[in-house]
This record gives sequence, structure tokens and C-alpha cells, in this order.
Amino acid sequence: MPALHTSATVAVIGAGAMGAGIAQVAAQAGHPVKLYDNRPGAAAQAIDGIDRQLGRLVEKNKLSAEARAATIARLQPVEAIETLADASLVIEAIVENLEVKRGLLRQLEALCSADCILASNTSSLSITSLAAGLQHPGRVIGMHFFNPAPLMALVEIVSGLASDRDLAEGLYETARAWGKQPVHTRSTPGFIVNRVARPFYAESLRLLQEGAADCATLDALMRDAGGFRMGAFELTDLIGHDVNYAVTCSVFDAYYGDFRFQPSLIQKELVDAGRLGRKSGHGFYSYAEGAERPQPAELTSDASVKSCVVEGSLGVAKPLVQRLVDAGVNVVRRDGKGLLRVGDAVIALSDGRLASQRSREDGIANLVLIDLALDYAKASRLGIACATNTSGQARDQAVALLQRAALKVSQLSDIPGLAVLRTVAMLANEGADAVLQGVGSAGDIDLAMRAGVNYPQGPLAWADAIGLKEVLRTLENLQAAYGEERYRPSLLLRRQVAEGRNFRD
Repeated sequence: MPALHTSATVAVIGAGAMGAGIAQVAAQAGHPVKLYDNRPGAAAQAIDGIDRQLGRLVEKNKLSAEARAATIARLQPVEAIETLADASLVIEAIVENLEVKRGLLRQLEALCSADCILASNTSSLSITSLAAGLQHPGRVIGMHFFNPAPLMALVEIVSGLASDRDLAEGLYETARAWGKQPVHTRSTPGFIVNRVARPFYAESLRLLQEGAADCATLDALMRDAGGFRMGAFELTDLIGHDVNYAVTCSVFDAYYGDFRFQPSLIQKELVDAGRLGRKSGHGFYSYAEGAERPQPAELTSDASVKSCVVEGSLGVAKPLVQRLVDAGVNVVRRDGKGLLRVGDAVIALSDGRLASQRSREDGIANLVLIDLALDYAKASRLGIACATNTSGQARDQAVALLQRAALKVSQLSDIPGLAVLRTVAMLANEGADAVLQGVGSAGDIDLAMRAGVNYPQGPLAWADAIGLKEVLRTLENLQAAYGEERYRPSLLLRRQVAEGRNFRD
């Protein structure tokens, strides 16, 4: 089925921030749009708000006055649901309540023509459950926009058990025609984004709970080394802990208590205290007037470092060597097992083991582990962890070498997988399980995480770049360290490694 023609009327039910945003997107794409809300005057107020937002774009020369006027002319506030009978597509964006949405869909099925598509913007409810009981459940499809809808590129096209495949394809093409980046997904808890994203929050929360580092340091590592726009603590403060915690609990419950999705007691305590983040003035950080943002912990060293030895290949961290060369460090290369030696220190990329465990098992004294970076050629910060037997002098020498490469250094306690590596490994693992279970394709999952939550790279493509053997080894070592099912590697990851294939092959 092709995209809806722009002459087709689109109806949006719910004039809150999400509903208004969806109505704006459809109107800007050229459709006549009817906006309905059961609160008298709410639809008209929402359209006034859209007009003001578009006006600001005109003032910034990002939109022409003519385009603004044309968009507003296509938006019609309506006060009676019966006026939506001629719509070709109805998108509901009302309260996240299964029975309330079901009641609305039953009403729409009786009101609208047989070929009208009934779409739900639900972020968490089952499309299969929403459609159950309707005479024609195939016409119900999820069309999950991300907030703010006019700015966020992703739209998840969600098919329930009975959803008509041609209609889902038509909504996919419609979303593309509206300038969005759609992905197909099956109606399972969390769809793609809200499922695959759980480890991003969960791993930082666990690291905080285990005293690996403070919030500011962990956030800085995820930004400056991992390339994420925000760390988990500043992001959950922005989202709101009531919202983020509720989503985590919903996914955890929907998967029958699978510990991969276990909620955090730290976040629960914030919710119980009413510290919901920016909107309440306090979360992990204080947003009170005049409050100072805590700074990440950093190590510095005055040790003099002029040369180092690279033994074998450093794998994904190889660009770090070129940074050292460019900084004037004399780099000696020889065969070996992927180690970097400077003075008494031995530097290695984490493989998910504790530094002290690896030091003992591999017979390496003065071991300093470094964390993963999105791009070692551009990262501005790197996390490290030291074995118990690593001397202060050796640590200082390692820090001095990393400083020569213009890297800020933040130390974590001896924690398995450090911060970025364990988070990316878990994101890739969750993405792999989603592919295995038919929730979405590898390409759609990577696109969803980039376009929906602004990840710097899709987790499956990122795992390919690291090397799937290394990702699997990291997860196996994490599972061994914790003795928990939380870190169990996906069967698909194991299969890809066994077959010598990448996720994106």
C-alpha cells in the first residue's frame, strides 16, 4: 500500500503535547487535519500553540510565513468526535490506559468508514490487546511518535497479531512522506526503543549503586568517551524519574520479571521522595536557582613519559596509538597480546573481567584497564580501573601517557566491564535478542536507536565494529563476575560468533 495522498484527511485525538505535535507533522506534510479533544477548547488552544511555535521558526528564518499560514489553514479544531467520520487515518494520542483506548477504538470502528486506518500512538500498550474485540482488528496499527513529534525523526510502525501487513506498509510509507524515519516492529513489550534502551539506564544505575563512581563522572564518561549526548543520570532527570521508572517497571513486569529489565532501587527512592528531575527541581542533580553542577572526577599526573611499547594489536583502541605518535611519544611496536606498556604500567582494553582478576589470571603486574570509546581518535575522556596490586607510580605513568594523547582520565573502582564497554555490550545484547525474537530487523533496530534516542551509533553496528567475539567475551565475563542471568549472552550473538558473521552482514 502506498503512502496516503495529501488530500486524505488525518484525524488526531488528544490535543496534549504529543497529539498536537502529530497534528502539526501531518499538516506540514500537506494533509487536512482535524484535531479533537474531549476537553472543550483544548484543540483550538493546541492549534494556537502550534501557530506560535511556527511563528518562532519564521522569526529565525527557518520557515517561510507562507508555509506557516498554509499549515495553520490545514488544522481544524473540532468539538465532536462524530466530525471525524470522513478521516482516512485516525491517530489516537490519549491517556496510556488500555480500557480507555479500547473504548475509543470501538467507538471509532462504528463511526469511521471500513477503509479508515486506526492508529495508536501508545508507547507501551499491546497493539494486539488494543485491537482485540473489534470486528476488524486488522485495521489497528501502532504509530509511535517520539516527543517532540515535529523534531524527532523516528516513528515505530507497530503490528499486532491481527494487523494488516499492507496497511502497516502504507503507514510506513506515509511516515516517510511526512519526513520521518519509520521502522517496522512487532507488538512486544517496549517495542524496539523502550526495550533496547533499558541497559543504558540500568548499567549506570548499577555502577552508581556499587560505588564505581559518582553521577557526574559516569555521565561524563558516557558523553566524552561513549559519544552519547547525555549520560543516564542527566537524561533520566530530563525525562522525569516517574516516567522512566514506570517504563522500566512496565517492561520488567511484561517480561515476567526477567532480571535483564530489573528496576533500580536508587531510582525508586528518588520517585518515592518526589525528586523527579528537572520538573521537580531535583533528581540526581539539583536544578535549584544558583545550584552548581558537580564536576566529574579526574586524575592528573606529573610523571614524565616519552615512550611506550605496543605489543600486538589493540583492536578497536588502535587509533589511540596514532594519537600518541602525533603527540610526539616514541612508540615501539612488537608482537604480543594487545598490551600497551609505559614505565611499570601495563595498559589493556577491558574484556569484562575485574582488573585484579585479569592481573592474577594473566600474570600481569601493575595492570591498568581502559574503557571503550566510540572513537579513540576523537574521544576527550577515558575511564580506567586498576588492579589491587597496581602501584601508585604505575597508575601515574598510565595517566601521564593518556594525558599525552590529550585525554582526560577518570578512574572507576575495580568494576567488571567499566562503564561504556558494559553498557554498549548490553545494548547490543538486547538488540540481538530483539532480532532473534522477530521484534525488528538489525537495520531497523540500529535506526530506531539512532533516530529515536540519538545514540551515536546503532548498538548492533557498534558491536560489529568492536568485534562480536570481544562483545561475547565481555558478556560472559560479566555473567561470571555477577553470577546473574542479567548478563546472559543472546543466542543470536553466540550464533553469529560461531558462524563468523556480523549482525549487519
